[in-house]
Amino acid sequence: MSLKILWRLHQPLKRTQACGFALRTLNRLNSVTANRLNCTTLASSASTQNLLKDWRNCHTSLHNHRCFLPRGVCQRPHFEMLTPLNLKSKTWSLQMRLQSTTTATKSVLKQGGMLGKRTFKGPRTKQPSRTNHPSLEEDMMQCIAYATADQYHLPTLCHDLIAHGFVEIKEFPRDASNVLVMGTENAAKPYDSGTIFIFREGSVVFWNVEEKTVKTVMRILEQHEIQPYEVALVHWENEEISYTVGEGNSKLHRGIFLFNEELDYDQVVLEKFAFSNALSLSVKLAIWEVSLDNFVESIQSIPEMLKSGQRVKLSRAEVMQKIGELFSLRHCINLSSDLLITPDFYWDREDLEQLYDKTCQFLNINRRVKVVNEKLQHCTELTDLMRNHFSEKHSLRLEWMIVVLITIEVMFELARVIF
Repeated sequence: MSLKILWRLHQPLKRTQACGFALRTLNRLNSVTANRLNCTTLASSASTQNLLKDWRNCHTSLHNHRCFLPRGVCQRPHFEMLTPLNLKSKTWSLQMRLQSTTTATKSVLKQGGMLGKRTFKGPRTKQPSRTNHPSLEEDMMQCIAYATADQYHLPTLCHDLIAHGFVEIKEFPRDASNVLVMGTENAAKPYDSGTIFIFREGSVVFWNVEEKTVKTVMRILEQHEIQPYEVALVHWENEEISYTVGEGNSKLHRGIFLFNEELDYDQVVLEKFAFSNALSLSVKLAIWEVSLDNFVESIQSIPEMLKSGQRVKLSRAEVMQKIGELFSLRHCINLSSDLLITPDFYWDREDLEQLYDKTCQFLNINRRVKVVNEKLQHCTELTDLMRNHFSEKHSLRLEWMIVVLITIEVMFELARVIF
């Protein structure tokens, strides 16, 4: 009888020791994971906080079982899970979960910083106005270019600007018919007059014009635009270059326009036009590069579908629409613009042609056009592949229809012969 009583007293003692063993093991796990995890990472990861909350509940449950276990009562379903072998397996699983969560959280913080925050791609333009330029010197002025639409209606735009107090500069060569030159008294700095070059192709260049006047002109342009661009894109893809007036020949030196102070006003306007022409091409090309990137993103899943043998989820009409978008973009870049050749305006004006070519070289226009045309060629090959694929499917469908019709005709002939 006494042996049986001792045996029953020994069972709760063994289970209490098992609880102590489990608690000591989890405490060691707590010290290891605390050293491994960073407090900032734990605070930024909701999944890790939930995991630690579950562990604290497990810790509290173990403590309650150790302190309030009734004498002589065996709770086998609870403590069978806390044998040393099972506890070791659970400890290893918890460590792996914590380690994977920490690694994922660190990778997210390394890649994007804050979750859900949109990051813009790098600009295509050389010197956009949003970059952190050093503070300008006292005699430095700014030239900024935008591309806002496919085209402007210049006659009505000219009347509208004159009605708002701007002055048209008429002393300009007639062979430059695609540009409207306007002057303004609202100059940003007193060292030079404010000048605006508005190109028919949908771009505008401001020389030493105060910011308030720039916003006014941009609002007026909205009323005369043909196929306007997105406002955020217009202000994201722009060009801004500083310029000054001094001694020596006019040139582009280290990203700054230098004008000869001894030149008369008409010659300075012509040199500004040469620089503005190159700047307008750069911002227009930047807009087309964005359009091409959007087109590439819309078809980038097609090669993967073809590679994996999946069915391409595009109809014949959608493929033809993609081909139309591609050729429209190709036409704008290679045919309707001056990106591939020097405009005729500079043929008998070598000094202005040098300024134009130097600015185009500084803005990497030729290299960018080459890259765009290579992308266009690849997209053309892909769209041709899809068109040929649909043509083959259509031809195969027609062949099967002919086979079915012939089969039906043969069956009718056989039926007539038999019956």
